[in-house]
Amino acid sequence: MATIAVIAPGAMGSAIAARLHGNGARILTVLAGRSAATIARAQESGMEGVEETALAEADLILSIVPPAEAANLAIRLSPLLAAAVRKPVYVDCNALNVLTKRGVAAVIGQAGAPFIDAAIIGAPPKSGERGPRFYVSGDNLSASVALREMGLDVRPVEGGVGAASALKMSYAGINKGLTALAAVMVLAAGRAGAAHALYAELAESEPELLARFSRVLPDMVPKAYRWVAEMDEIASFLESDDGGRLMFDGAGRVYERLSAECDGDEVGQLKAFAAAAERP
Repeated sequence: MATIAVIAPGAMGSAIAARLHGNGARILTVLAGRSAATIARAQESGMEGVEETALAEADLILSIVPPAEAANLAIRLSPLLAAAVRKPVYVDCNALNVLTKRGVAAVIGQAGAPFIDAAIIGAPPKSGERGPRFYVSGDNLSASVALREMGLDVRPVEGGVGAASALKMSYAGINKGLTALAAVMVLAAGRAGAAHALYAELAESEPELLARFSRVLPDMVPKAYRWVAEMDEIASFLESDDGGRLMFDGAGRVYERLSAECDGDEVGQLKAFAAAAERP
């Protein structure tokens, strides 16, 4: 039976843990300082709370944390990995730009542990569904076979460490960048009194886009706080492209504003626009 550490037991981490546990893996995590709701979710997913030092006993460590926490987690765990006789494979699954991911790989490499660059695209796994896609890249991907055998949709990407992250940055830039663009323009139309006209024009000329916006705008609101750091990572990914970098720096500020507003007027306008689009 494989032993896999999943850090941390958030929505994605716990769902992936449940899939792995359901296919026979022992799942370790750290629950110290976590809320009662998080602990309950972890236990329901088959996760076993252990001291951080015990993570080195795992065959693989999956890092699934907010982007801003990924590098610090690697630094914190590196002494444990360095001291381990049998090194776990460290799989960084976070939405990081290529340079940041390679920096994490360097920290783990100095500890003597194998490293896999991973990128998760799609929603947390659900029973009866194959997804999400679990893209992996690196010099040695043999350990990722175990993840495929335990129910993850693992897909290798050629190009070494950074290739999977580049795919994630590019896909998220298109997907979540388009959502940010839609939010900005819907709100701008509303401020100018043209929201109904914009809705009517999209319904006539771009019905597929309107259907998409009706789904993604309300879905984005509770996630906006998590997308701020991801937009900042994409901006760093585009560092050599001034226009692109500024575009995604702006998207980050849009999500930052919407997450701070929560149930304010702008969020209400976006939800109202989406609701109108859902009506026949």
